[in-house]
Amino acid sequence: MAGLCRACAPSLGRETHCDRVFAMSPPLSDPLLPCVLVLASGRGDRFRASGGQVHKLAAMLEGRSVLEHTLAAVRASGLPWHLEDAGHPGMGDSIAAAVRATPAAGGWLVLPGDLPLVRPDTLRAIAAALAGGAEVVAPVFGGQRGHPVGFATALGPALAALTGEQGASALLRAAAQRGALLSMPVEDCGVVTDIDTLADLQRADALLRARRQVP
Repeated sequence: MAGLCRACAPSLGRETHCDRVFAMSPPLSDPLLPCVLVLASGRGDRFRASGGQVHKLAAMLEGRSVLEHTLAAVRASGLPWHLEDAGHPGMGDSIAAAVRATPAAGGWLVLPGDLPLVRPDTLRAIAAALAGGAEVVAPVFGGQRGHPVGFATALGPALAALTGEQGASALLRAAAQRGALLSMPVEDCGVVTDIDTLADLQRADALLRARRQVP
């Protein structure tokens, strides 16, 4: 991968990779496919407060950064994707910017960059549900709702208008109330394994090692 650009250095604190939107996000190759929106704008304060020495997305996990693991799964899914890391004040602002940047997408999968264990087949399953007519799709593992959450194109204007820290949670609640939320059980602990603290990173490391030992 390319060396870290100067614009990334203050936020990620490493010189191992460049994940700027203009450098990494490919054009949408198929406007009918949902686009995976990888969100990497957060400050990661909780991770540093727990003892982390770098931004959580730059923390190393079996030789690669957390973000590199997430992006590897996205690439392996074969879906178009967009990396949003422009330093927005809240998750809602990040989602809105990413949706506005991908107006031709056939829906969106909102994926925080700190889910390094998410599986490519989970991304494809959510995309297939959207292509099949679902309005909102949320993966569920062990009774816990996770990410990425998929949104149909009809929700594009609402997503593009989001602001603040709550992300798209209000849209999920509204979809559930009108019976438009599809909860999709998945055999993928990665949908609920986000990295907020050093303890989370250690847990993800243990899960990744265990996954690789399965024949």
